Amino acid sequence: MGLAADLFWSFRSPYSYLATRRYRALTEAYDLEIALRPVYPLAIRQPDFFERNHPNWLRYTVTDVMRLAVYLDIPFAPPRPDPIVQDIATRRIAKDQPHIFRLTRIGQAAARRGRGLAFADEASRLIWGGTQGWNEGDHLAGATERAGLDFAELEAEASCDAEALDTEIAANQTALEAAGHWGVPTLVFEGEPFFGQDRIELALWRMKQRGLAPRA
Repeated sequence: MGLAADLFWSFRSPYSYLATRRYRALTEAYDLEIALRPVYPLAIRQPDFFERNHPNWLRYTVTDVMRLAVYLDIPFAPPRPDPIVQDIATRRIAKDQPHIFRLTRIGQAAARRGRGLAFADEASRLIWGGTQGWNEGDHLAGATERAGLDFAELEAEASCDAEALDTEIAANQTALEAAGHWGVPTLVFEGEPFFGQDRIELALWRMKQRGLAPRA
């Protein structure tokens, strides 16, 4: 019997994007199931986070993400549009957010079907991989199809079952904090959190200690 882990993840997190295809690759190479547990980003949970953070935080994060993408040989470009509507000059988060709620609810609907990680991987490749207007046309529908799901079905569910999906997303955040962390991406395996895209090898080491085996 294979091993299982939870991946707490955000559509607005570039570090989540940099981790996703690598975690997905582990599920293809090993007898491992990783359940995606999407959460709303800090911009939604703590709208004043960017205003009260150190002025260098955003500049450093952008620099770090861009060099990591080059180092990992993963395509990267600032999202157009950003999943969060934000005034970069003032760092203020807009009250109207047309993307992040839709995306996260669709992600949770995909997770209900056991295909959350695949959807997150395909959708984040659009958002962070350089697809301009990823929210338009059939971009998301194509990503959903590549993940083995039906976009019209997920989008309808995200609309008609939004309250229940938000309850599940809030439960994901509660579970993340109960596991001992608050940020994304965080893999939780047997109650132990591994935070960050730079902890994948460490998580793999731990899972191998617990008998993780290659897929037959």
